[in-house]
Amino acid sequence: MTVSGPGKAPGAVDVVALGESMVTFLPTGPGRLADVPSFVRGIGGAESNVACTLAAAGHSARWVGRVGADGFGDHLLGAIAAYGVDVSAVRRDPARPTGVYFRTAGDRGTRGHEVAYYRAGSAASAMTADNVDRDALRTARILHLSGITPALSRGCLDLVRELTARRPGRPLVSFDVNHRPGLWRDPGGARVLLDLARGADLVLVGEDEAREAWGLHGLHALRAALPEPELLVVKHGAAGATAHHRTDAGTGTFVPAPAVEVVAAVGAGDAFAAGFLSATLRGLPLRDRLRHGHLTAAAALISPGDLPAPPPAPDAGGAAHPARTGHADRLAALDDAAWGRLRLGPGRTRTAERAEKEARTP
Repeated sequence: MTVSGPGKAPGAVDVVALGESMVTFLPTGPGRLADVPSFVRGIGGAESNVACTLAAAGHSARWVGRVGADGFGDHLLGAIAAYGVDVSAVRRDPARPTGVYFRTAGDRGTRGHEVAYYRAGSAASAMTADNVDRDALRTARILHLSGITPALSRGCLDLVRELTARRPGRPLVSFDVNHRPGLWRDPGGARVLLDLARGADLVLVGEDEAREAWGLHGLHALRAALPEPELLVVKHGAAGATAHHRTDAGTGTFVPAPAVEVVAAVGAGDAFAAGFLSATLRGLPLRDRLRHGHLTAAAALISPGDLPAPPPAPDAGGAAHPARTGHADRLAALDDAAWGRLRLGPGRTRTAERAEKEARTP
């Protein structure tokens, strides 16, 4: 897959991500939402997470969305812009609020995990094809979307349908399925996501969500249901991920994920997408794209929030950040045996060079 785009056209960027971002409240300690006494404010949103991670890695990124004309909207715009993301195309809605949500400290998928969303009637849910800056969407090498946005409202669904329609001259369209059954009022939401994914050039989907949403098991069944996208990336959780090109008659390229000491699994999927897109923009081979996806996901897995802090400058010293492009390049270049020995976790003072040396040592 080669990424073409607007080149040096005015306002051109590497990636434009469209979707809802919310203010997140993370607990200062474990326990039920009913019992947690205090929270720390952060930001979250699948598409803005991708834009922030790409900007932190040195790419030009723009987030397009809609927030309320309120303090939470001010906070989102400032926090996202701090990553180096262009937020000039974000619209402010004077009549609707910015979405917020609270969650417990437990990982998703655990029995004690709770999430409380306050996004119904949010400013983002009022996005339509008529009130979004279309020029800001067109001037991108990659347009990144997710299956969360079409679940927010009929207007949002129509907008994503228009953006995934195959038209000459459109950017490369990346679509992360992100199936969220609780958001869909329409019981046919899963089928809608499948139709939208068929309009994309690059589709990212978890093996588990494909099974839950569509009853599809295995790469060949997924590829049969999604014949149009040039590239299909299937994530197998902690086991790794497979990338399959449309012209590949085989099983595609599988890359195992490195071992990670997980702090919180929230945001790992968005980080994987950002790492994969970063390597795609740089024209790296499929193996290295998948490895960069895993390394960027690791940075999210060892962070307690939805989005890891911006990576430190190369001369800042301290712990290596697996999302930083220079460090990730060295790790992604490991031979298969060394890659299999790679271990990543929080609170480690080793540099990327030391991580590479340890991985190379049998």
